[in-house]
Amino acid sequence: MATVLAKLLRLRKATVALICFLFCVVLTQNSKAEPDARFNTVVIDAGHGGFDRGGIPGQRVAEKTMALDVGQRLRKKLREAGYQVIMTRDSDFFVPLPARVAIANAHRDAIFVCIHFNASTRAGANGIETYYYGNDSARLAANIHRHVVAGTNSDNRGIRRRGYYVLRRTSIPAVLVECGFLTNPTEARLALQSSYRDGLADRIADGIMGKPTPSNRPVVAGLTRVPAPIRQPFNYNDFVRAEPERSRSSHRTHSSAKKKSSRKKSTSSSTKKKSSTTSSKKKSSSSDSTKKKKKPSEEEPNE
Repeated sequence: MATVLAKLLRLRKATVALICFLFCVVLTQNSKAEPDARFNTVVIDAGHGGFDRGGIPGQRVAEKTMALDVGQRLRKKLREAGYQVIMTRDSDFFVPLPARVAIANAHRDAIFVCIHFNASTRAGANGIETYYYGNDSARLAANIHRHVVAGTNSDNRGIRRRGYYVLRRTSIPAVLVECGFLTNPTEARLALQSSYRDGLADRIADGIMGKPTPSNRPVVAGLTRVPAPIRQPFNYNDFVRAEPERSRSSHRTHSSAKKKSSRKKSTSSSTKKKSSTTSSKKKSSSSDSTKKKKKPSEEEPNE
């Protein structure tokens, strides 16, 4: 009996050891980051600038000012960590999008980090969003996003893939981080605090430097998760589908449709008036219709 118990005890220890070993293997595989290309240079792109305030009409806090301040703070922190830092703008002037992309593409051993703040006509909208386009940028986007979310109390609005010009046209890993809604009273008040903006720069720097990402809040309800392009620890996924946005071209189409409809109504009204006038002339000349040949009516105008 004692021999059987001893064998069972040894078997149990071996089983526990095997389980622990397998757990460690799975943990290592899940937490291992994809190998990002090594870089020594960070191109910081503070959104908007000059005549372009950013945000929406009537917005009290100018996005261009907040984005530039966070970008300058981030530059200081990265330089202290030994990185070479290039800024697409370092004061209040406007830089066209192609010029921003050209600055980024001039540096091969680099990454591109675009800093923005969000805006909405709904004052209750809040949270952090981060965008990328190419899969080679997904890990960088995830690192930055998760650090920024962990450093704030704002909603986690997820990591999204979208073909913004500065993300689509850059040939180096590129991300765009939305650091909160300046149209939300709480987030706008925080953004006006120097310590809060410094904290945002700290968290973005942590993500750039690849520090371990902290555990995070789940994405807000209502967002559609999509398969993650990178390995996720413990099947945690905060990659979501980007919401469709109303493009300017579609607005122009909508506007031209209205104008076309208006022109149709005007043409129809004019046609009716012409028809009425023609009918009146026909009646007035009915007495001598036997002497004159009836004049053919005018053609409908082409629309």
